[in-house]
Amino acid sequence: MRIGNLYGPDATFLGVPAADPDDPASWTGARAAIIGAPFDGGTSHRSGCRFGPQAIRLTDYLPHDGSRPSLALGVDPLVELGVVDLGDVEMPSGETERSLARLEERVTAVASAGVLPVVLGGDHTIALPDVTGVARHVGWGRVAVIHFDAHADTADTQMGSLYGHGTPMRRLIESGACRGDRFIQIGLRGYWPEPETLAWMAAQQMRSFEMSEVVARGLDAVLDEALERASLECDAVFLSIDVDVVDPGSAPGTGTPEPGGLTSRQLLDAVRRLAMEAPLAGLDVVEVSPPFDHAEITAYLGNRVVLEALSGVAWASGARAGRTSRTPASPLLARPDAPGA
Repeated sequence: MRIGNLYGPDATFLGVPAADPDDPASWTGARAAIIGAPFDGGTSHRSGCRFGPQAIRLTDYLPHDGSRPSLALGVDPLVELGVVDLGDVEMPSGETERSLARLEERVTAVASAGVLPVVLGGDHTIALPDVTGVARHVGWGRVAVIHFDAHADTADTQMGSLYGHGTPMRRLIESGACRGDRFIQIGLRGYWPEPETLAWMAAQQMRSFEMSEVVARGLDAVLDEALERASLECDAVFLSIDVDVVDPGSAPGTGTPEPGGLTSRQLLDAVRRLAMEAPLAGLDVVEVSPPFDHAEITAYLGNRVVLEALSGVAWASGARAGRTSRTPASPLLARPDAPGA
């Protein structure tokens, strides 16, 4: 049964059709499905991201008409991918393992039907069931992860618990759902983790691009290497995006802000490129915390991250089908009504 949005009116992502997760006929024809994961029981500092799915779905100044043509790519991802919204997974506060199990079940069902799961968080604890659910479909250890974050999220425990937003990446690698040497992190900075955790990460052969390296080499060079590594001996890519990878001046509504991050523009461009070039099998957008947001800045960013990813997938699908698509590098030149056309 569809329960809709747990923390607000039952509205879908930008007006796409609602679908009932218990009625596969209502969503298996889609190529992407929105899944709400309103869970913030794993936060270690500021909570509130249980309200993230609602904010990401609703925040926009355009009509919620289920259509969003991309200026950059010349596609309408919501229409072309037949995107539907399955509503929120019921994730009771204080029942972490039960909540994560329910989310994993939902993601597994969607991925196994050949539908792209797009999960709206929620704190980053949900990456554990999200990636695990996709791996159950694609193959154990056959999913590379590209992870945008200020933090590595590779702690052994968090306040004595195995589950929290600081531990999911370690749990994923320990379980074998994904390989450490195909786990790529972009945007790390600040004053955590400590040497012991860094040593564990090195032993797993994780590749972590700290912000200092992103600045020194440039984001495009980092993405080149990330795509190359993700393509080796893996069949698909899961994209996990913590909004705190962006500088808190551009994304204040998050639980653990760390100064000195990417710009919003950099994140959107990176997500679009990865979705265009990688065999995307799932993505999540996490840590949008509306109580700490200002003027919906962070909610808008989360919303646009989803749209950029879906636009990249739609563009790539069209390119594989031989459709003539707008050239991403010079979109205006491909418009028939452009000056001089």
